[in-house]
Amino acid sequence: MNGEVKISMLERYGEDLTSKEYITDPAIARDNEIKQCLLTLLTPEKSALLVGKPGIGKTAIVEGIAYRIQKDLVPDALKGWKIIKINITSLLGTITSDGQSENRIDLLVKELNQTEKVILFIDETHVLVNKNAAANGGIDFANMLKAGLDRGTIKMIGATTTEEYETYILRDRAFLRRFQKIDVLETDKPTTVKILLGTLPKLEKQIGVQFNYSNYVKERVMAFIVEMTDEYKRVYEVASRYPDICLNILTNAFTYALYDNEQEVKMKHIYAAICNAKNIYEDVKVKEIERFKTEFKDLLLEENVDLNERG
Repeated sequence: MNGEVKISMLERYGEDLTSKEYITDPAIARDNEIKQCLLTLLTPEKSALLVGKPGIGKTAIVEGIAYRIQKDLVPDALKGWKIIKINITSLLGTITSDGQSENRIDLLVKELNQTEKVILFIDETHVLVNKNAAANGGIDFANMLKAGLDRGTIKMIGATTTEEYETYILRDRAFLRRFQKIDVLETDKPTTVKILLGTLPKLEKQIGVQFNYSNYVKERVMAFIVEMTDEYKRVYEVASRYPDICLNILTNAFTYALYDNEQEVKMKHIYAAICNAKNIYEDVKVKEIERFKTEFKDLLLEENVDLNERG
């Protein structure tokens, strides 16, 4: 029994992404990044590190891998594996068991060394190598994980922003060489429209409101949202990018319908979401509101939308 992990850190502090219910594929149009991740995970003694700007769907890619594991859409060598997401800050401090006090991160490493077919997902991976006491209590998480990553007994997917990768992770070459960097780029406009359309069933299930327009109207609405939030219309250095900035507006349309106790998203809810978008410049928003009135004039008239009411 010596060395046996008595308290499961994975169960207590982790979230099993492979046991989540997915309404649709969480990682639409990210097949290339997913393939790179899978190839890396199949490589002995290598783990994957997703690097890209905020709001572009790094976590969605990991959920997409979990979804594919659920559906047996991965190579045989990865079938039956679990992806466990852990917030590293939850591992600060100690746990007392049988009168003995142990660091939570030590217990996690022990458990991972004894557990098969588990991939650890750590978002904000830069925290592992940030020696700033305010960030992680002065604990050197990276060194604690290095041995397991080296032996291949710990498999991991990390995610971090480009800025934090350059500021923290590049400085720790010993930690970095355990990983294959996978660049995650912002999606283009047509792909973002596709992501929004593919996310509609998930929003309908989660929020309990339907988006009952024709496919033609749905595509027009999604294209409008994507166009109004393109790179040059966003508030400078706001974190949200494609697809996140668009998903925020679309989700808000659903919540306006929910607020009105209505079962369907209508033009007035889409209009309210556009009028109250937070992440684009105010002068741009004025122009986009007028463009919306023109482009959707037929539906706004048909549904008798009060254009003076902005939610």
